[in-house]
Amino acid sequence: MEQAVAAADPDVDLVRAMAAGNQNALAELYERHADLMLGLALRIVRNRREAEDLLHDVFLEAWRAAKDFDPNRGRVRTWLAIRMRSRALDLQKSARVSRNAGDSGLDRLEDQEARTSPDHGKVRAALGGLPADQRQAIELAYFEGLSCSEISERISVPIGTVKSRLAAAMSKLRTTLGYGKEAA
Repeated sequence: MEQAVAAADPDVDLVRAMAAGNQNALAELYERHADLMLGLALRIVRNRREAEDLLHDVFLEAWRAAKDFDPNRGRVRTWLAIRMRSRALDLQKSARVSRNAGDSGLDRLEDQEARTSPDHGKVRAALGGLPADQRQAIELAYFEGLSCSEISERISVPIGTVKSRLAAAMSKLRTTLGYGKEAA
């Protein structure tokens, strides 16, 4: 199984080389994904200097955590993006950054390689198939890191409605993407 995953994601070899101490592999991984990761950080923190600092931190973290990467849990690009998103949201919520991020939808994040990825198309189609209110809740939770109560305030609906929308959206996404059995 792991060999099939590695064959589908050429970055796995780079991460393995990083785990063995190969700095050139880190440089190549950076070259392949820095633009996408910087774009993601900019969407969340809205400050280029902060986003560039985050980019540096995320790749250092990837270097340190390379030995723990499991290709069966997902693609390298996803692994990096999750790290970037987490760090950017942490920074956004800190006292140093005001919360002024606009409507940062998943459809606005561009990645040349992802356009040809079957996963990219599946995710975009799945998100596009959600009702607008469910997609909005997912985007606010994912890109802005808002809690259910914060989403409730932002879009002026009861917190129970927000929770229901998020649960329904996640169920539909799981089903559409093949991770669940029933749609909500």
